[in-house]
Amino acid sequence: MAGHKHDNDEHRAVQDDSTEQDGSGQSKLRSAQWFGTRDKNGFMYRSWMKNQGIPSHHFEGRPVIGICNTWSELTPCNAHFRQLAERVKDGIREAGGVPVEFPVFSNGESNLRPTAMLTRNLAAMDTEEAIRGNPIDGVVLLVGCDKTTPALLMGAASCDLPTMVVTGGPMLNGKHRGEDVGSGTLVWRMHEEYKAGKITLEEFLDAEAGMSRSAGTCNTMGTASTMACMAESLGTSLPHNAAIPAVDSRRYVLAHMSGMRIVDMVHEDLRLSKVLTREAFINAIRTNAAIGGSTNAVIHLKAIAGRIGVELSLDDWSHGRDVPTLVDLQPSGRFLMEDFYYAGGLPAVLRRLGEQGLLHRGALTVNGATLWDNVQASPCHNDEVIRTPDNPLVSNGGICVLRGNLAPRGAVLKPSAASPHLMKHRGRAVVFESFDDYKQRITDPELDIDETCVMVLKNCGPKGYPGMAEVGNMGLPAKVLKKGITDMVRISDARMSGTAFGTVVLHVAPEAMELGPLAAVHEGDMIELDAEAGRLHLDISEAELAARLEKLRGEHIIARTGGYLELYRDHVLQADEGCDFDFLVGCRGAAVPAHSH
Repeated sequence: MAGHKHDNDEHRAVQDDSTEQDGSGQSKLRSAQWFGTRDKNGFMYRSWMKNQGIPSHHFEGRPVIGICNTWSELTPCNAHFRQLAERVKDGIREAGGVPVEFPVFSNGESNLRPTAMLTRNLAAMDTEEAIRGNPIDGVVLLVGCDKTTPALLMGAASCDLPTMVVTGGPMLNGKHRGEDVGSGTLVWRMHEEYKAGKITLEEFLDAEAGMSRSAGTCNTMGTASTMACMAESLGTSLPHNAAIPAVDSRRYVLAHMSGMRIVDMVHEDLRLSKVLTREAFINAIRTNAAIGGSTNAVIHLKAIAGRIGVELSLDDWSHGRDVPTLVDLQPSGRFLMEDFYYAGGLPAVLRRLGEQGLLHRGALTVNGATLWDNVQASPCHNDEVIRTPDNPLVSNGGICVLRGNLAPRGAVLKPSAASPHLMKHRGRAVVFESFDDYKQRITDPELDIDETCVMVLKNCGPKGYPGMAEVGNMGLPAKVLKKGITDMVRISDARMSGTAFGTVVLHVAPEAMELGPLAAVHEGDMIELDAEAGRLHLDISEAELAARLEKLRGEHIIARTGGYLELYRDHVLQADEGCDFDFLVGCRGAAVPAHSH
């Protein structure tokens, strides 16, 4: 990372040197390099833009604000972004800016195969090059579904312009048979009930229509809501951005106000690097613990930090380990995002963290105030939804980082979604070599497994799946479920949905496809998990482990596929490094070579 920091500093010097000054000593707008010259090039740039009906005076000193839109009808969470973009444009125009909307790759988790994580870096590349190559002075990122938030923040961080996040918001509470139900979480729970014979297939399918009944992202504390909270706690959005429901009129007001604010940010030169500091990332880590956030945040925060040049490692998650989980939200708790907003939203959580000395209060945010300035008077309207520190959902709710001979570079576990009695466990390994192997064998009534076993899934990491799909929360076998057992220890190099639950060890690094120790686990091996001690141990000798890996090394072949998939496998980093591409880490700045027509 030392090299990345040097690159970051070098870029800033180049960027600063390339900024022209006007007569008052103030920096000219970046867009003036395109539109501000009275020559052939300026003529052509302005003329082409005027075919959209833009008047001449809009090219005279007005900030040009890009609206980076992940709208797509194939990304249901973001399908309402066309309307949201119009509200952002209203705010930009009111503040004297010129809005220009542009699309980037929209990688929705719900439809995209094999997993949206495979294309997170592709979306980040799209975002970075669209921002850098175009005449914009600042950018508003319209994000929602899981990977769109980290992807756009990664791309924007590598450019370091004034940047504002506007999230699409969560959907309304799901409804089924008179009860509130959570998107995603309902699926996992009812499918297990169906496999256990407690409900019929018709009863399972009957819940389908009521689970997702409005525009917006998952209404549980899944990855989308988690990353919305991460964006707000990092200071990259206005207060309350994370929790306002997608269809609430206040979501449109926030979009309008964000459009106004980004124009001021350009005038103030409030770039992303002034907001995304190490203190901001520590605040986000502690916030993740307080909200019972998704394990996916571990990977995404590392990737964003790598782009802006901030040192962040798995060990930094220890800053959140003793933070209590205050938000009683599914899948860890009872309520949903709609209830969270009505209870006070993330500002209420941040205030309670700040009062406990668990925030860096001076961290700057995009509205120009500090995080503490924004939240110190924020009320909580419901102590059941947002609990007090003396009555937490989980006392030590932060992501648990595990290490040992099975995960020398680390693995993670989410305590707020786990079963306390399994947090220290020793069991016999039942090994699945791939997800296809799991699907074929888990339904076999002759499978030698009971609730004391440890389910192990291999070859589902960044290179293995490929794309590190959300399959780590393996469903339990029917014969175990029929005993009334609802949880077992599960270990893999995969991820899991933030809407999922269970004592699930994830992100084992190095992954099996990279011949990490996970690849050497045999059926019947004994595995020890001790979450409190941060230990994950395969009970074989070092010599035996080395011999097994050496044998595998002679058989190891990664098929060449061509296309993006081959690029991905050749360059993706491991989970502990954020799964970014090795050649994308670092901030390259917004300066582009001049071009003459």
